[in-house]
Amino acid sequence: MNGRRIGPKVMAVGVLAACLWSGGQARADTVPVMVIHGGAGVIKADMSAERQQIVKAALARALQAGYAALKAGQPAKDAVVAAIRVLEDDPNFNAGKGAVFTHDGHNEMDAAIMDGATLQAGAVAGVQHVRNPITLARAVMEQSKHVLLIGAGAEAFAQTQKIPLVDSSYFWTQHRWDQLQKALKEDAAHSQHADETTDRHFGTVGAVALDREGHLAAGTSTGGMTDKLWGRVGDSPLIGAGTYANAGCAMSGTGWGEFYIRTVAAHEICMRVTAMHEALDHAAQDVINHEIPALGGDGGAILVDAQGDIAMPFNTSGMYRAWVGRDGVSHVAIFGDGKK
Repeated sequence: MNGRRIGPKVMAVGVLAACLWSGGQARADTVPVMVIHGGAGVIKADMSAERQQIVKAALARALQAGYAALKAGQPAKDAVVAAIRVLEDDPNFNAGKGAVFTHDGHNEMDAAIMDGATLQAGAVAGVQHVRNPITLARAVMEQSKHVLLIGAGAEAFAQTQKIPLVDSSYFWTQHRWDQLQKALKEDAAHSQHADETTDRHFGTVGAVALDREGHLAAGTSTGGMTDKLWGRVGDSPLIGAGTYANAGCAMSGTGWGEFYIRTVAAHEICMRVTAMHEALDHAAQDVINHEIPALGGDGGAILVDAQGDIAMPFNTSGMYRAWVGRDGVSHVAIFGDGKK
């Protein structure tokens, strides 16, 4: 944009284009829909009956927090933030409190949010002292002229927005520390990580929502990969890769981020739905379960379209997920067929 201001007429046209697409216009009588995920790559051997109950209860709390906002008439972006904050505060998920450690023993977190009604987006990457990165990502979207802020700069912006920072000790958990120590020993032996729990690339949380006005939003938050090097950033905070929403489609991904970046997965699926008129489930399955695996990646995603249709493809042994569809019934699942 070369630093030029966008005139109100051009902005109005842009917003109108975002709110209208060939599938129809947003309506004020839409039945709300909410979908959340807590990461793919779930390993059955790790999931005792007790742990399944703990994780499902957390997913149910997050779903309720988001869906309550929708039922109260709040916009989709409010619901997305409300749900993700619950998961960021729970050490059972690789985001916020439960973030994994980098190779150097730090926690570096990423998050993004996108409002499909306006195509506004905000993201942060590599933050180390922000309790709820999704809150900061929303502040970037609404209170700055930028889309993505990183590291110390993002945290300086957080202070200007009165978003409190926490000591790095807040993010320390024994479980994540043990994962790193195991990975470091294998690094020293020049061996591949033998423990799939340590090696997996799927630790992410996310949410997508359709509100009463017919508007969509998507958000994602993650601690990244255990033992990651050199300020690595995955797909979660990259708009169009792991997070995307427009007037007709919203997606949050969870998987091996490098492959979601290379396929621009979230944007491709949503463009197939809104521009090519593909069914949501078909487009999602094709990208997540065919294009990404063909390159060597894997993972999953959650999606909702403007009609309230839901897709939840994954090609791993499981994906933490919960949803309320047009029928208003809450569901929570971990394993299954990669759909529901």
